[in-house]
Amino acid sequence: MGMFCSIVRFENLHELKRLCHWGPIIALSVIAICSTMAMIDAVLWYWPLDTTGGSINFIMLINWTVMILYNYFNAMFVGPGYVPIGWKPVSFGWSSVRIDMSAVKRDPRPIVPFGLSAFAASLFALGLALGTTIAVGMLFVIQIKVILRNKTSIESWIEEKAKDRIQYYQTGETFIFPYELGSKWNNFKQVFTWSGNPEGDGLEWPVKEGCHQYSLTIEQLKQKTDKRVRSVRYQAKEDYSGACCPLTKGLRTFFTTPCTEEPRIALHKGDQILATRGLKHWMYGDKIIDSTTDDGKRIRGWFPRRCVEKCLYDGETNQPLDREKKTR
Repeated sequence: MGMFCSIVRFENLHELKRLCHWGPIIALSVIAICSTMAMIDAVLWYWPLDTTGGSINFIMLINWTVMILYNYFNAMFVGPGYVPIGWKPVSFGWSSVRIDMSAVKRDPRPIVPFGLSAFAASLFALGLALGTTIAVGMLFVIQIKVILRNKTSIESWIEEKAKDRIQYYQTGETFIFPYELGSKWNNFKQVFTWSGNPEGDGLEWPVKEGCHQYSLTIEQLKQKTDKRVRSVRYQAKEDYSGACCPLTKGLRTFFTTPCTEEPRIALHKGDQILATRGLKHWMYGDKIIDSTTDDGKRIRGWFPRRCVEKCLYDGETNQPLDREKKTR
């Protein structure tokens, strides 16, 4: 409890609302179930007061649980970066554990029944632990691939859009990803160093020859401009409440809702939207707000495709849509 209070100070208690989300609730539930069943099974089959090995095993289980919670709450409330000034490793030595040895004198080998319910609970916890191991293992593989390519998933998406932009406008450009250093070994050494700190200071990084620190930024600005050019204006022909899985918009719309935390936007008949991307039954775009009531905020998100119809004017210039955009 003291560990938790040291991470979440009194003045930051409002940040506890981060726990009120299905992700943290599921994660903490899995930790609680797996840790509890592991300790119960350790007590049933490897009584910690009988042997030194049993005591070490039980202490290690407690150690792992505390460290899991410690790192989880640090990741949630502190975030990545450096450890606080004056930080020292947490010690879990023998002196921190007090064992009531009188229990050994009363009953040197306590017998605890292991019934069907306990077996079912252990099996359930084993399934959760196995699923977590597989998920974390897959995440580990993904992270290693990112390191070897020196390219995050977002940067991969930027690169794909760069190729699409060059092909669409036939500019003759050649986009070179700046952070791929030419070999997987060079990329690996950039992250895993003897000092423990990756190369770069968070603002500037080693880049490929012929590139500079703003190569990717310039490409992103070009894509932002291209996104505005390619946007298409739609007008809402029916109301939409902004529900994640609307039941009144058809079964296909209900079952193909985008699996993303991006917001949905409520629509009223007559609203106009600049759509920038879409799926078969859903679209994503920015709602056009009246300039007299515009407070500087953008309203953007997903909405059902069946709720809108294409306008007869271009999204940016109000010119007819049959005008060829490639000439821009």
